[in-house]
Amino acid sequence: MSRIPTPARRTRHTRTAFLGACALIAAAAGMVTSPGGTAAAAAAAPAAKVDNPYVGAGVYVNPEWSAKAAAEPGGSRVSNQPTGVWLDRIAAIQGAGGKMGLRAHLDRALQQAAGKALVVQLVIYNLPGRDCSALASNGELGPTEIDRYKTQYIDPIAAILADSKYANLRIVTTVEIDSLPNLVTNVTPRPTVTPQCDVMKANGNYIKGVGYALKKLGTIGNVYNYVDAGHHGWIGWDDNFNASAQIMKQAATAEGSTVDNVHGFIVNTANYGATKENNFTINDNIAGKSVREAKWVDWNRYVDEQSFAQAFRQEAVKVGFPSGVGMLIDTSRNGWGGSARPSGPGAQTSVDTYVDGGRYDRRIHLGNWCNQSGAGLGERPKAAPAAGIDAYVWMKPPGESDGASREIPNDQGKGFDRMCDPTYTGNPRNNNNMSGALPNAPLSGDWFSAQFQELMKNAYPAL
Repeated sequence: MSRIPTPARRTRHTRTAFLGACALIAAAAGMVTSPGGTAAAAAAAPAAKVDNPYVGAGVYVNPEWSAKAAAEPGGSRVSNQPTGVWLDRIAAIQGAGGKMGLRAHLDRALQQAAGKALVVQLVIYNLPGRDCSALASNGELGPTEIDRYKTQYIDPIAAILADSKYANLRIVTTVEIDSLPNLVTNVTPRPTVTPQCDVMKANGNYIKGVGYALKKLGTIGNVYNYVDAGHHGWIGWDDNFNASAQIMKQAATAEGSTVDNVHGFIVNTANYGATKENNFTINDNIAGKSVREAKWVDWNRYVDEQSFAQAFRQEAVKVGFPSGVGMLIDTSRNGWGGSARPSGPGAQTSVDTYVDGGRYDRRIHLGNWCNQSGAGLGERPKAAPAAGIDAYVWMKPPGESDGASREIPNDQGKGFDRMCDPTYTGNPRNNNNMSGALPNAPLSGDWFSAQFQELMKNAYPAL
């Protein structure tokens, strides 16, 4: 079934669409009337908010990422693909280390748009006590610095995005990856508890920060907020699924925000879960056992990101989000192609041989997340690829590291996480398996040439 605008979302945007239509009519006439009765040339009207921002629009190509990709042997094959712009510290708003700031990106986007609809993808990623379960992506703000997050990070971003100069761009924000799911899975009394996640749950600053960001950004007419909802290998279990939807509802109604500030959710951000596992389903039974009993699936309800995303969308609606919410799937590094890609189901001698022999995702364990060996570029960015899915996106720019494989001193608050060390034998969150990480990786966000080459080699669809 194709996805169509729902009554709930049409209602949300009726007033915007009406005013926009009136302004467009005036502009078409070439005149507006001033309070004094004189006529003046009409200004271009901001575009009305749409159900799916990706439909009928181009998507911004980050020139900085594009240049790095094009400089790699063979990289020109993908260097024109759109990727997310990560605002991962306060300095990134103005531009840090010689990189473009937010205004520079938006100005370049206006050039790329050339008067046509264009989506600009931003990652809002700087919560206090950020990423409480992974040292590699810790941030600059301490656990209690919620006021600094609001006034020095979110407020300046909102001020720039609200500039009427950018009113006809479609700004898609990915709001605070990895934060809210951690408050479900990595807190007491869970066996995967990390003390810092307990701290962030107790002080409420993830909830407050996300709520504040959604309110400030969501009230801007051309901003579309998508809240990060983890991935199927994190949230797909029964005890995580509804609890995650509930905590996202809590955040979406904190700090004066409402659920109407959430346009949708994004899954698999910067992760590796296959979009669709075609060689087995959750309903298969092999040798008298359900696929759910396989070690790889481990009683999860989902085996891939698309089925998870579609189900999570329904769950979000059940807990009170508008029925028109859409989903994004980050497919930047989940292709799993190359010579190791299975061509069909595994042997039916046991449920494990069946699943392991057929699965596209070749990670050692679903909990492995850092610079995964064998990964490949996934589906190219595409609007409305399936029911309930607004787009496949490359929110994580391929070739940018997940974290350093050894300790590297830095001024960005990024620590050394052993999950990025290829010699690491694991922890409870990956069931004490090897990390599967590539060696010689730089800090998270820095260019990792060896990884980019491997992603191109293992791309699926192939380049």
